[in-house]
Amino acid sequence: MNAIIGDPKRLKLLAEDFVMHYENRVSEGSTLKGKAMFVCSTRDIAYEFFRNVIALRPAWNEKAKAEEGAVLSEKDKKELKPMERIKMIMTRDKDDEKELWHMLGNKVNRKEFDRQFKNEKSNFKIAIVVDMWLTGFDVPALDTMYIDKPIQRHNLIQTISRVNRKIEGKNKGLVVDYIGIKKQMNLALAHYNKGDKDNFEDIEESIIIVRNHLDLLAKLFHTFDSSKYFHGTTLQQLNTLNMAAEYIQLTKEVETRFMDMVKRVKAAYDICTGSEKLTQTERDYTHFYLAVRSIVFKLTKGNAPDIAQMNARVREMIKEALASDGVEEILKMGDEKVSEQNLFDEDFLAKINKLKLPNTKIKLLQQLLAKVIGELRKVNKVRGVDFTKKMQKLVDLYNERDENDVFRSEVYEEIAEQLTNLIWEAQKEFSSGDALGIDFEEKAFYDILKDLCIKYDFTYPDDKLIELAKSVKELVDSQAKFPDWDKRDDIKSALKVGLILLLDEFGYPPVERDEVYKDIFEQAENFKKNSISA
Repeated sequence: MNAIIGDPKRLKLLAEDFVMHYENRVSEGSTLKGKAMFVCSTRDIAYEFFRNVIALRPAWNEKAKAEEGAVLSEKDKKELKPMERIKMIMTRDKDDEKELWHMLGNKVNRKEFDRQFKNEKSNFKIAIVVDMWLTGFDVPALDTMYIDKPIQRHNLIQTISRVNRKIEGKNKGLVVDYIGIKKQMNLALAHYNKGDKDNFEDIEESIIIVRNHLDLLAKLFHTFDSSKYFHGTTLQQLNTLNMAAEYIQLTKEVETRFMDMVKRVKAAYDICTGSEKLTQTERDYTHFYLAVRSIVFKLTKGNAPDIAQMNARVREMIKEALASDGVEEILKMGDEKVSEQNLFDEDFLAKINKLKLPNTKIKLLQQLLAKVIGELRKVNKVRGVDFTKKMQKLVDLYNERDENDVFRSEVYEEIAEQLTNLIWEAQKEFSSGDALGIDFEEKAFYDILKDLCIKYDFTYPDDKLIELAKSVKELVDSQAKFPDWDKRDDIKSALKVGLILLLDEFGYPPVERDEVYKDIFEQAENFKKNSISA
């Protein structure tokens, strides 16, 4: 078997296929950090495979701390060591030739290789192994495992488990089988977990899934003209993406169906992206649908998980077209820094309201309102909850939209107007304490005290309420001045006692209601946890 696996012609073809597949995954954004592991049958075969890869990509054997263009912090600069992109990981043998001996390093070197491979920013991306690192070696960013070694049962489960560790942005691990382990994979999975024995796909199955779903998506877009995305100017291409995002938001049902289908395409495409059987047209349409999904996802969730999946052409197109008035707001909304800057910017809101895409405009307004409410709720929990309920009513009304509704445009405009009004109302809350002679943070305690009067049906003089709000805020500041106060029971207990004594001093509440103390303390915790002064 080793004579067949180690045949020089085969290893040369194997290296060519591996390089093509790996580079395709990196360029398509199908891999999280480019971390991959290649499992060979023997040391000699591993070394010969390594030399074939380096012959194809000499630059992979040159040392660097990180990939060219990577942004490094001061901590990164200290922790990252110059490493080759691809390395062999195994112990030395007394019979190793000189070059291999120096390459493998000693025990101390291997510990450093371990640290660098686990560092997401390290230039060390590809590990060639035989037995080492196949068990008990966890690298969450590792998402691609190439297997060219006969492995069975428990050892196989251990090996493929190297790519199933969870990390943000990683949905699954990919196992590329060069040796024919599918039968052993089924046996192993059936032995250890019968429910999952068919819960994986090979490249051929993935291509079928991609094609089937592209066909379904084409039917969903049958009345939409996407030609300018493929053949127009950069601005026309980006506008086509935005129009496509608008098109699939026609109803909540259509939007959900589209998002689910493209998510399935992405999962299958990640597996077969390196296959030559996928045509360029199929790749282009996949990129198109992924780009549309990214826009809708950003409008809905505030970030775009598939943005890396767009090919270089789409990314460059977006960069070039950002100067277009209004268009950039769609792409900016997921950027936290930009969003915070524009949270109270009238011009920013005006740009959104100028958009001619009603669904997109509503989603942007909804997201902006959610951010404003989020900032409000950090300090004033009561008002934050009030505005959340008001927003949810409008969102529910919007989600009930019907494509056959003849009054659709008027309804959309009304919802957009109400969302805009809510944004202004929420923004006014930040200065609402001025009229009472109290600041924003004191107003948060005034509101909870006032709200409790209504909730538990008792009256309390407004002037005393203002003074009590100031005193509560002062007490909270003095008692909870340590950053970890909310984890210290002694401080929390002292704060509770202080609040009870203070409320008793002010004669609040004038009726016996234990719930009042609980509600006020919750507001105090919320305020201290999120306020700027904390």
